[in-house]
Amino acid sequence: MKQLRYRTRLIFILSLFAIVPAALLTLLWSGTVSSALPLVSGRAAWESVAASGQRAIAGVRRAPLDNAQRQLVDAHERELRSSLEQARRYNFLAGRSVRLVAFLAIVALVVFGVAASRVAGHLSRQMSRPLDEIVRWTTLIGRGRPVPDASATPTRGAPEFAILRERMREMANAIESGRRREAEAERLKAYRESARRVAHELKNLLTPIHFAIDRLRRDAPSELRETVDVLAVESQRLDRIAKSFAEFGRLPQGPASDIDVGEMVRYSAVSAVPPEGGIELDVAVEEGLPLITGYHDALAGALSNVVLNAVDACDGDGRITITAASARHNGRDAVRIEVTDTGAGIEPDQLARIWEPYVTQKPGGTGLGLAIARQAVLAHDGTVEALSTLGKGTVIRFTLPAELAT
Repeated sequence: MKQLRYRTRLIFILSLFAIVPAALLTLLWSGTVSSALPLVSGRAAWESVAASGQRAIAGVRRAPLDNAQRQLVDAHERELRSSLEQARRYNFLAGRSVRLVAFLAIVALVVFGVAASRVAGHLSRQMSRPLDEIVRWTTLIGRGRPVPDASATPTRGAPEFAILRERMREMANAIESGRRREAEAERLKAYRESARRVAHELKNLLTPIHFAIDRLRRDAPSELRETVDVLAVESQRLDRIAKSFAEFGRLPQGPASDIDVGEMVRYSAVSAVPPEGGIELDVAVEEGLPLITGYHDALAGALSNVVLNAVDACDGDGRITITAASARHNGRDAVRIEVTDTGAGIEPDQLARIWEPYVTQKPGGTGLGLAIARQAVLAHDGTVEALSTLGKGTVIRFTLPAELAT
């Protein structure tokens, strides 16, 4: 047997709670009134009194009476007959009133039943519609689909349902965010494993190549010196690529320590931006920044990668601004580092992909610089952001909590 809908069951239950007590009270009231009205009329008592009164009057009339006494007896007889007549009339009306009371009771019960059903329907809608909507949302969440936003959802039910909807939206967003992080973690894990294997194979190949180049430099004739130099330069480039793959293939390791972000920012700025040339450098570090608990080399390398990209974007002419200021991140004290350049900028369709491994706009680049930087920041429970406008420049922002999550 198919189960009734929740709303139908709710209407039925609410209607029973309202109509059944009303029906019982109406029947009890009508029965009580119907039974009490004939008793209130007192017809039997009045007839008994009238019969005994008539016998008493008849007995009195047989006795010798004067005119005054006879007038009193006649007046009493008239009063007795009038009272008996009133009792008979009242009894007649009471008999007819029982049917009227029953009819009014039925009418009242019908009116009350209709009103109760309307109220029950309204209450059921106020409860069943939001619940049905929330049940549909659970199905959407289970299938990984987004729930409707607040602007597309009409207000239904009590205010508590609005709070429940908002909590479910937050839960759905958290679940979706967790799914994306899990998928991204799996993807990055696969990238790191591939990078680690490539780095290992390259190092195995480069070791005998370096030995062979060193031997050629000692024994090769002078006409082959240029060829040997080319081999040396290219082997060094392969060595740098292997180191980049190896760095991307592993997460920061070892014990974490306190990091002075201001000192790290100043050192990265001085070491990555050439002192000569047309690039202007501005460094602004807020006083009293909290210390960061983490891995200095990984974060310094990430920041240096971003600054070097800014230098390349300026192409020898422009301004690079590096700032470090206090911030809040997920309710925790944090530090925000921004690297802003006035270079050529990044196209909008490429901006979202700059953090992906092997994506690069530099000739001969590995596309791992920003991927390694992002990996280092995420390993510190931080976030990365990128803003860019073609022809005006790019902003890269790191937000790092002061303490690593345990």
